[in-house]
Amino acid sequence: MTPRLATLIFTLIPALIPPLLVASLAGLPSVPALAQDVSAIVKAADQYRMTADNLQVDTQVQLFNADGGLNKERRYTVFAQAGRQSLVLMQSPAEKGQKVLMLGDDFWLLMPNSQRPLRITPMQKLLGDASTGDIATLSWADDYTATLVGEEACAATGAEKQEKLAYVALSDSKHCYQISLQASRKGVTYQRIELWVGKQRREPVRANLYVQSDKLAKQAHFVLDKPGAGAVVSDMLLVDQLGNQKVTRVSYLSRKERTVPAEWLNPMFLARNPSLE
Repeated sequence: MTPRLATLIFTLIPALIPPLLVASLAGLPSVPALAQDVSAIVKAADQYRMTADNLQVDTQVQLFNADGGLNKERRYTVFAQAGRQSLVLMQSPAEKGQKVLMLGDDFWLLMPNSQRPLRITPMQKLLGDASTGDIATLSWADDYTATLVGEEACAATGAEKQEKLAYVALSDSKHCYQISLQASRKGVTYQRIELWVGKQRREPVRANLYVQSDKLAKQAHFVLDKPGAGAVVSDMLLVDQLGNQKVTRVSYLSRKERTVPAEWLNPMFLARNPSLE
C-alpha cells in the first residue's frame, strides 16, 4: 500500500461510520468511570451508618420469636475507631464486664474473671443473629470490592411486612441500585453481600448476607431515623435464613464522635479489667 493510498483510507473511515453510532459510543461510560461511580455509591451508603471516623455508638439488640414476641434484649457500647479498630463493652447485667476487641482481622473476647484474651471470629454471636461483626465493623467501601449488578424497584420483602413487630417503611426510594460486594480481606463477617441502595439518596435499603460457604445466612433491612436530608440508619433488622426465621433488631440509640485512648485498643491492657469510662 502506497503512503498516498493509506492516507486516503484513513481520511475516509470517519465518514463511513454512521453518526448515530458514533454518538452512542461516545455516550457510554468507560469501565474505570463506572467502577468509580459504584465505589461512590457504596461510600455514600456507608455514611448512613458510620457518620464519623471515630464514634461511640450506644446499641440495643433485641431478639424476637417467630410469633413477634420479644425473647431477649441486650445493651452494648461500641467504640468504632478509624483503621478497622472497634471495642465493644457489654452493658447488660448478664454480660457486664465482658468486652470484644477488634483490630483489623484479629478479634478477642475478654472476660472479667480472666486475664487471658480469647481469640474469636467476627461471626461470634452476641444475641440472636447479631454477631460481633454486625455491630462493630461498619465499612462496606473499605472491606469489599463492589460491582454494579443493575437497577430495580425497591420492592418490600418479608421483614417490612411483619406489622406485629412494628416495622416501619425502610425507604422512600422507588428505585434501587443492586450492588454485589465481594470481601477483599479475610477478617470480615460475610464473604459476599448483595446490597440494595436507594438510587436517589444512596441510602442502604436491604442486603443479603452470605457466609464462607456462599450460603445465604441472613437478610438485613435498614430503617432510617427520618425522611429527607440528614437521615441515618437507626435500626438494622436481621432475619435468619438458615433455620428458625427469627428476627433480631439492632437499634443504634445514640451516636457521638469520640476517640478512645490508645491503650483501650490493647488486648493485654484490657485483660487487666480496667475501668473504662
